[in-house]
Parts: sequence; C-alpha cells; structure tokens
Amino acid sequence: MKLLSKALVFCALTTLLSAAETPKIGAAAPSVEALDQDGKPWKLADLKGKSAVILYFYPKDDTAGCTKEACGLRDRIEALDSLGVSVVGVSRDDADSHRKFREKNHLNFPLLVDVDGKVTEAFGASAPDRPRSRRVSFLIGKDGKIVHVTDVRDAQVHLDELKEAVAALKK
Repeated sequence: MKLLSKALVFCALTTLLSAAETPKIGAAAPSVEALDQDGKPWKLADLKGKSAVILYFYPKDDTAGCTKEACGLRDRIEALDSLGVSVVGVSRDDADSHRKFREKNHLNFPLLVDVDGKVTEAFGASAPDRPRSRRVSFLIGKDGKIVHVTDVRDAQVHLDELKEAVAALKK
C-alpha cells in the first residue's frame, strides 16, 4: 500500500513538473497549430504581423460560463475586427461539439479542436483536475508577444479585461 501511495505521489509530481507554464506578458506566444471546427488548418504564425489575436481557452462547449464568454466575444467581433484583432477559441471538445456550439450561438470566429490537449498544454492552460482546458485568455500582439493574460474562472472578468487590453493596444 505504501508503494502504491508513493507511486501515485510521484506520478502527480511528475505531471505537475512537466506541465507547461502559462506564458507571461512580454513572452513570445508558443507557436501552435490545430484544425478548426470544420477541419480547416489554423496556425498562430499565419497571423503574426497581420493581426493581434485573442486566443482564449475554455473548459467545455455549451456550458453556462463558456457560452457567456463566447457570446460576449461574438457580440464584440465587429469592433475587434476594426481594431485588427482576431478571436479564436480553444477547448478539448471535438469538431462535432464545436460545430454545434458555433451554430447554436451564431459564433463568428473559429473554435480550435484540441482533443489531444497539445495547444492547451503549450499555453499552460490545462485544468489541474481534469483533461480539459481551464478558462484563460491571451491577447497576443501583432509581433507575436503576449500583451495581456486573464487567468480567472469568471467569464465576465475575461470580457472586461480583454476589452481594456484591446483598448490599450489602440493607444
């Protein structure tokens, strides 16, 4: 029994130590790529020099907080587009779930399929207790560097902070 307990503690510590750290403001954003809900390839590098990016991670399609955040960004997309800011959502749900979530909520930005968690892990956005992304948002400047990070559970805080961060980009 002691050996099993030690093995479990070792595995937990190894997982924590090997998990990627959440990038900080000023750091280069990790170079990631994935397929969107329609199977179309998406690469963060393709937007470098062209557009700032709100890359936001969320736990699960069609849940209350995730829907609130997605719809809040949907409702601001015109203003964001005019400022040269793209929006991309990421969760570990599959393409079918993303398509249904987008259609149901009339979302006007891509949702990246991250079933294997590679994008989530690259940004240190894994939930500590489940194989899900946690709610964390990044504003990435045109230069590919992290401009702002919101890492709290409350979807409204994300929307409010991203609005302020985007406004600061304009200045």
